[in-house]
Amino acid sequence: MSYYSPSVEKLIEAFEKLPSIGNKTAARLAFYMLDASQEEAEEFVKAILDAKKNLKYCSKCYNISDTDPCNICSNANRDQSVICVVEDVRDVVAMERTHEFQGVYHVLHGSISPMNGVGPDQIKIKELLSRLMDGSVKELILATNPRVEGEATAMYISKLVKPLGVKVTRIAHGIPVGGDLEYTDEVTLSKALEGRREL
Repeated sequence: MSYYSPSVEKLIEAFEKLPSIGNKTAARLAFYMLDASQEEAEEFVKAILDAKKNLKYCSKCYNISDTDPCNICSNANRDQSVICVVEDVRDVVAMERTHEFQGVYHVLHGSISPMNGVGPDQIKIKELLSRLMDGSVKELILATNPRVEGEATAMYISKLVKPLGVKVTRIAHGIPVGGDLEYTDEVTLSKALEGRREL
């Protein structure tokens, strides 16, 4: 039995559809929006509708953008010969925050996961391979997540790309800055040992 009116219940259900939002948080968000002024609520709705209408995928890297190609792909100062492959649009933002990478990206929009019915054809691997065919790309940096699916995707791409003569590298994984060895799991420690470098 619902204690809310049908309109409030429908609003709560809409917020519950968002990832990681449970019933209590959805109710809190719903009542926040109901307490907002009409103008604030309309601005919120307009922001969502404008984003849905104006945003598109870049035809080169498949990042989300207002323009095609996106501002990274069209930036003449970026090194077009180095492509960093990531799983998700949010991974591009994470990489950009480091201010270290000056190449371009390729967003796969997922990772290979047979358990979830996601094969190589369901993500943007074919599109990545077509970017490599003109011979201008010198290095492919695989920055997929350090999970089973991300590792499988990186290995799959590596096997496809190596015969093309493109250098394939993988970002290092290991102990986070500020972490303690005693609390670090064995897999993370072994990855940290594998990725060690000379000082």
